[in-house]
Amino acid sequence: MKIALVHDYLTQRGGAERVFELLCNYLPGADIFTSLYDPNRTIDLGERQVNTTQLQKIPGASRYFRLLAPLYFQAFQALDLQNYDLIISSTTAFAKAVRKKPEAKHICFCHNVTRFLWDTKTYLREYKAYKHLLPLLEKIFTPMRIWDKSYALDPDLYIANSTTVAQRIQRTYQKEALVINYPIDSKQFVFSSQKEDFYLVSCRLLGYKRVDVVVEAFNWLGWPLLIAGDGPERKRLEAKALPNIKFLGYVSDRERSQLMARARGVIVAALEDYGLVPIEANVSGTPVISYGRGGVLDTQIPGKTGVFFDRQTPEAVHAAILEARKISWDYAKIRDHALHNFSEEVFFDKVEKMLETVCGINPVDLKNSTIKV
Repeated sequence: MKIALVHDYLTQRGGAERVFELLCNYLPGADIFTSLYDPNRTIDLGERQVNTTQLQKIPGASRYFRLLAPLYFQAFQALDLQNYDLIISSTTAFAKAVRKKPEAKHICFCHNVTRFLWDTKTYLREYKAYKHLLPLLEKIFTPMRIWDKSYALDPDLYIANSTTVAQRIQRTYQKEALVINYPIDSKQFVFSSQKEDFYLVSCRLLGYKRVDVVVEAFNWLGWPLLIAGDGPERKRLEAKALPNIKFLGYVSDRERSQLMARARGVIVAALEDYGLVPIEANVSGTPVISYGRGGVLDTQIPGKTGVFFDRQTPEAVHAAILEARKISWDYAKIRDHALHNFSEEVFFDKVEKMLETVCGINPVDLKNSTIKV
């Protein structure tokens, strides 16, 4: 069985790329395809050959990859995958457009619908440099929405990382999606039942992360809050924060894992499609205080692993922190919840069952047939 692994572009290292890296490690003999590849800025694929599209030849393409948006669908359509029996795509936008032979299977790990097409105004809040181009972008995006819906019909099976994303796929593409929650690398985190008297926020400091409401809540409380991460919102947030709030900027993975384990609680105020931070906190034995929408509904158990607040306001965050303070948390059970539900082993067990029951593919034969000697 010949297998192709396809990803939108390998020009950065984020959650989607992390999942693609897992798939590449799981299928070491599969061939890898993407539109653009910059090995210095993305996941480590070792000596694996990475096949790219014609877009790779454009000078500066890997750095300014967002500007090439109108060209990606055609670039993926041009890839020759006719010799492959199984195509596994990993996408938030374009890779689902690849073509296959009629008898082949195409499984799409869809991390989200194409947000810049279907939620343009919200997307541009994160990329304010393009905001003034909205009238022009709408003229470009109108035909792209038609293409996106058309190519979205091609995969035989969609895998979503959360119930929220599955619902979005159904609403936008009219395609059912099987939910398989993505895993964390539990080896990168440490457990501690000895909590210190501080709370933690760990994220990029972007507007939609709503760190502003957390800062305001802790201004009222006066309790220690550490904020790990950097971004365009940092100066504005620092200007409104009182001395009990410390901005750490970028921290190493090791320091971050220590902070996760020692914190009294980790606070997540954003509406996340899935979100790995709450699971990372849990595997460290730490409860999560989070906005109760989106991916956390799949990963958190109120009163057992965390506390929800129902509005992104300082008042709601304040009330949730006080509620969490009253709970006698079982830190070991919080960690067990994460390990039993969101480890790599659990993830691939679900993937193998999906391959066998939905696609009729024996996982043992699949892996053996793709290992190159």
